[in-house]
Amino acid sequence: MALFFQTSQQGFQTLLWKCRLFWPVSRCQQLFAVSFSIPNREKVNYFSFMTSSNTALPVGSKRTDVFPTKKRSEINSEEKHGWDEETKEISEGKHHFSSSVGAPKKRVMSRVLSRHKFTNVQPPEKPLGAEEWNRLRESFPSPEIFEEVMFNSMVRCNSPIDVAKSLLTHVAKSNGDIAYNLLVKYLVLCVQQRQTSEICDVYDIMKIRFKILESGAYNLLIRGLSNSDQWRMALTLLEEVKKIMTPSRTNYESCIKAASCHQEMNLAFELYHEMLAKDLIPTLDVLQAFFDFSRGMKGAELQKELFGILLYLRENQIYPHKTFMRSIKLWFESIPGGNWRGHLTNIKDSGQCPVCNHQLEDSDLTEEEYNNLRERIIRDVIHGTDTFRKTSPQEFEAFQTFVENRLPFDIVIDGLNVSHIKPRKMQCENLFDAVNCLAKENARLLVLGRKHMLINSSNWKREIMKEMQNKADFFFAENISEDDAFLLYATLRSGKHCKFVTRDFLRDHKACLSNSLTRHLFRKWQRGHQIVFSPSVEGKHIKFLPAFRYDCVVQTTGDTWHIPYKDTFEEKYSYQVPRKWLCIQQK
Repeated sequence: MALFFQTSQQGFQTLLWKCRLFWPVSRCQQLFAVSFSIPNREKVNYFSFMTSSNTALPVGSKRTDVFPTKKRSEINSEEKHGWDEETKEISEGKHHFSSSVGAPKKRVMSRVLSRHKFTNVQPPEKPLGAEEWNRLRESFPSPEIFEEVMFNSMVRCNSPIDVAKSLLTHVAKSNGDIAYNLLVKYLVLCVQQRQTSEICDVYDIMKIRFKILESGAYNLLIRGLSNSDQWRMALTLLEEVKKIMTPSRTNYESCIKAASCHQEMNLAFELYHEMLAKDLIPTLDVLQAFFDFSRGMKGAELQKELFGILLYLRENQIYPHKTFMRSIKLWFESIPGGNWRGHLTNIKDSGQCPVCNHQLEDSDLTEEEYNNLRERIIRDVIHGTDTFRKTSPQEFEAFQTFVENRLPFDIVIDGLNVSHIKPRKMQCENLFDAVNCLAKENARLLVLGRKHMLINSSNWKREIMKEMQNKADFFFAENISEDDAFLLYATLRSGKHCKFVTRDFLRDHKACLSNSLTRHLFRKWQRGHQIVFSPSVEGKHIKFLPAFRYDCVVQTTGDTWHIPYKDTFEEKYSYQVPRKWLCIQQK
């Protein structure tokens, strides 16, 4: 790795040696205190993503409780979104602070706020010498944060590496040291540009200076090395991380993609299963990579693993987006001697596939399954620990009496939720349209409302409310009450035929159920009983899509696969299930 000089070139590590980078630990710690401009570096967490100076320990430090073990339990976003956000966060210098920092915290916070004033700073287009950097620094409104601001702008503008090297050279020669946060910012730029040799050199420097690194630095190093011919070094780093903490989803997925890209599919799946065992939920991006890189490959074991991913989508009610769906289709059609063919289709209301004429699984539960689910929901969810946090036992008992005296209902409506379907209309008008739409064919309706709906206001007109109450039963809960438990109770007590209307995905209630089989039955029941608002209708009146008669999940008969998919990627779970399917047949 060569840093730019006006007259000559010199190895980066040699330069830092001359600048006393590898002095004894005590001297190194003193330099860090000066570099970070804080009296006690143990008290400040510098970077929430990467550069927490109290978790990147200098060699010789005796701290052992550095990293808490964490598990990620939700899908947050696709990998590409995660990388963009991580890069933005580190380049902008976002931080988190200990509440006990006191005065130093205020000074550092002031520096953070100051940095945001200079987001439009443009870095030089070519490397500069010491005198030129000094002139720029002296003319900068806040010289104490000049280097940080300049590196942020270099990352943002994707500046040439030589420009960043020249600034590091200047800092090392001027200060006798390069602060950890500047090294990491330079690393971000190297990873961004896939500068493998630079990444390796920065790692060598950090490895000598620090006993262990902060988690975000490992994220960057693993990501950068995974995208290079040195990808096996990323595996070594992953093993190093395991000794300190639970590796992140990003760590695993970077290594999985690297192994898949180099046709090391056994290794990729070994990492995948290890990741699942640690309760780390894979992104659709890495699941798609398995199908992309397995295209045209033979092997019964490989095929079994990929079928396992499809069953994972089924079990977790995950719908691939169109790009992922195409990868699945192309993989099937590429299996040597497999003779698979895929077609895009829309399933009939009856549940029959128009391509292969196969009848999809029924969404109805058996009588035994339904009774078991109802008992579990009443026990674990409705009478569980969370129900009375936002309602009272007295109110729920009154509701139970209300329901038992009026059973059965055909449709139960989350009134407050439905009233917000069209933001530009009065809430009572939205609910009125929904009641009129759903009351056809003399369906018995129960609307779960709140007491504020009875007070005449700009959103709730008394005459409209009275007209609705002639078409449906209403139960008005306290304004602070949580009505999901009410919704589930009334629907389940009304019988298997009863449907419900809400835009809520009810994920929290699924999580309260005690075992995976019950959670599976809950999702199946939900898919077959939740009536959803049609988002494509922009007319005056509200329109609802009927609940499915067939189960909208990945399913197979052995020689057929049916895979529901969505047109676009959605970061969050949705209560809406897709209407488009991929039918794959083995001829």
